[in-house]
Amino acid sequence: MEDAAIVDLYWQRSDQAISETDHKYGRYCHAIAYNFVKNNEDAEECVNDTWFRAWNLMPDKRPSILSTFLGGITRNLAISVYRRETSQKRGGSEIPVALDEMSECVPSDADLERNYEIKEFEEAIGMFVEALPEVEQKVFVARYWYLAPVSEIAERMHFTQGKTKSMLFRIRNKLRIYMREEGLC
Repeated sequence: MEDAAIVDLYWQRSDQAISETDHKYGRYCHAIAYNFVKNNEDAEECVNDTWFRAWNLMPDKRPSILSTFLGGITRNLAISVYRRETSQKRGGSEIPVALDEMSECVPSDADLERNYEIKEFEEAIGMFVEALPEVEQKVFVARYWYLAPVSEIAERMHFTQGKTKSMLFRIRNKLRIYMREEGLC
């Protein structure tokens, strides 16, 4: 079913909207959640909560890109679950590693709040990513939006892990330069 038809089902408050969404985007949203929480039960909970939030948000909002809308909700829910779980125990996951990799390229939260509007920062990142070649966009987004492990990105892109790590390193260097030129870092 086309996205516009699914959104129309939400607006009509049809129960079929949930089943169609799950059929089309269930695996996609589960993959996003799983990259954060590393647990199928928690990932499923995030997906179910995504459908609930989408149901409640749709009458006020008509998303232009349904996959991005649902992915964003899932990602935020998964981050909340991750924070809840890691506040109780510290473990080795991709989130701290990915955030650490980006720490040299972007200012800290305190710097952002003090010096720049978050919206301006987000727009700059978006413009940077849009300017990247398509392959670099995919690798960057997979790593820093979906928090996919380097090994998974390498496999999906048919690269070696070394090539993937090098590409990410070069992209972060480009981002660091871009952010300095924009006066954001």
